[in-house]
Amino acid sequence: MELRYPSFLPFSLLRNEAKLHTFGTTFLDSDNGPDSSLLCRELKWLVEDTIEDHSVLSQMSIENGKRSVRLRAGVEDLYNMWKQRIEERKPFQYIVGCEHWRDLVLSVQEGVLIPRPETELIVDLVADVVSENEDLREGLWADLGTGSGALAVGIGRILGSRGMVIATDLNPIALSVAAFNLQRYGLQDIIELRQGSWFEPLKDVEGNIAGIVSNPPYIPSDNISGLQAEVCRHEPKLALDGGLTGMDYLFHLCNGAASMLKPGGLFIFETNGEQQCKCLIKYLESDLRGSFCNVDIVSDFAGIQRFLIGFRQQQT
Repeated sequence: MELRYPSFLPFSLLRNEAKLHTFGTTFLDSDNGPDSSLLCRELKWLVEDTIEDHSVLSQMSIENGKRSVRLRAGVEDLYNMWKQRIEERKPFQYIVGCEHWRDLVLSVQEGVLIPRPETELIVDLVADVVSENEDLREGLWADLGTGSGALAVGIGRILGSRGMVIATDLNPIALSVAAFNLQRYGLQDIIELRQGSWFEPLKDVEGNIAGIVSNPPYIPSDNISGLQAEVCRHEPKLALDGGLTGMDYLFHLCNGAASMLKPGGLFIFETNGEQQCKCLIKYLESDLRGSFCNVDIVSDFAGIQRFLIGFRQQQT
């Protein structure tokens, strides 16, 4: 099932909007979960995507709401899917099996982190850099902890046939989903998937990588249980838990980038925010002094200092 953005809600099928408002208020108050507005939009998407003939949508209204339409799923199936959304707080993306991300429709399933809107900015940052640096555009890139393959697919489409991407993940479920997504966009010749932990599958290209990107686990372990139920109950802890301070894998990525990147190579890492970014800069200036240059913090769409970007120091 793939989502299509709705233009109309068949009201005759949905007479529980007041309940949605109650649920939304409860979720929002309990853990900053989805509000009633979002739940209503999700229900619209779910119902409209199930209608087999979308030409009837423009003909439907409150007055002719009794008109019969053919569905691609049974009403009971729809009910059970929505029941999972409300009672189990199952993420909507897992229910419909996909997520709209940038200009992509990516397959997702339980066991794989749902790509976030803020992570889209990493692809934009890569696009800006390679537009002015042909050497990086034609180089080898690595997406570490690829998950659904969102970053690998986004960057692969920018590089085109001139570059290559190796996407790694320890999780075989994630690699299976990533394989589907890269095949969907015809990137099998540009993106290579390798199973393993972080830099382990990249030993054969050590010192030759043009760019490394990653959205690693960065949530402090003690904070996981306080996240939205959609996240802490359903999304893989492996993709969320960054250790005691949330910094375990970020430090590891910085250490690995120092040896894996070729001179002039780029890294972009997503973090939990300003505190982690500043901590990483101090770490680079002390423990990895002289390894990187032009290190900077980049804010996300909400103005949160989210990304650390820098270059491997050129050899002199």
